[in-house]
Amino acid sequence: MLIGIDASRIATEEKTGTENYSYNLITTLIALDKKNRYVLYFNNIPPFFEINQPNVSTKILRAPRFWTQGRLAWECLLRPPDILFVPAHTIPVVRRPNLKTIVTIHDLGAQFLAEYHKLPQKLYLNWSTKYASIAASHLIAVSKFTKKDLMRTLKVLSNRISVVHEAVNKEHFFPRTKHEIAQTRAKYGLAGRYFTYVGTIQPRKNLLRLIEAFAKANFENIDLVLIGSNGWLNEDIYKAPEKFNVSNHVRFLGYVPDEDLPALYSGAIALTFPSLYEGFGLPILEAFACNCPVLTSNDGATTEVAEKAALLVDPLDTSNIASGMKKLATNNKLREELINKGIERVGDFSWERSAKDTLKVIERVYKQ
Repeated sequence: MLIGIDASRIATEEKTGTENYSYNLITTLIALDKKNRYVLYFNNIPPFFEINQPNVSTKILRAPRFWTQGRLAWECLLRPPDILFVPAHTIPVVRRPNLKTIVTIHDLGAQFLAEYHKLPQKLYLNWSTKYASIAASHLIAVSKFTKKDLMRTLKVLSNRISVVHEAVNKEHFFPRTKHEIAQTRAKYGLAGRYFTYVGTIQPRKNLLRLIEAFAKANFENIDLVLIGSNGWLNEDIYKAPEKFNVSNHVRFLGYVPDEDLPALYSGAIALTFPSLYEGFGLPILEAFACNCPVLTSNDGATTEVAEKAALLVDPLDTSNIASGMKKLATNNKLREELINKGIERVGDFSWERSAKDTLKVIERVYKQ
């Protein structure tokens, strides 16, 4: 079987959720499977990505715009694989009728929190997800929560959706030494104790309430460190520290290279991740793997990922978030309990398991 994979997101230098998912899943999949043949489609030459397997080839399909619907579509018309897997996007509209396709759906955030997405992005995300839900041969959902959303909102039949959880790269995300933590803290000018957040700076992540809750907690000598690329509709978020009189204790670090994240997790009081909506919530697993306690939302995919290993709060209640942060800052026994539960919980996830489950889905759809 010739498996074509949209690997375009691997070429992104500043990787976030879907890019990391694509990179880890694809690299693990091709490392495990020596039987099938693979062709990886890129829009640019990916940095630091080498392939030395005889059953894997690559194609660079350059296009400044409309890569999926133009360049990838044309390639699959001329030289179709037996099955096309798209880890984080949508399938080409123009394609051979007999081309089997699988798409990973990460969330339906643009459907449920439309006011937190810009108009062009919102329209495209809604269209692409809806089109994939109708036209793809099969869908992969990254959580049971996302599968339920697809069934409830887009009326996708259960037998057309397989749940394959994301995972965390434990060779990279693991507890760092005091020396490594100290070096990384010095690099970013973090002198005292701190809570952290990791993710894009955008409204869906509930950062306005997080900053307000941090202000309500009224900490002395504790900072809130927000790590992540600049997103959208976030002007109020950047103004919030001044609004709530905590501008001296809230830091926006911007995008942080992957090599620094484990030490920043390891040195934190806790990861604060009270999102309004998540399809999965990968930072939760990253924190668990680095012995960092987690505070997260008590509803949706975050509870599915964390189970009982995190301190769960109402994301709409700033007093509840503040109370949780106070507990984590003062109760070492609670932190130790959550660290141990997090170590146990993260053991339930691996990219090898995700890749094996994904390959089973591909082989099953191919035989249909």
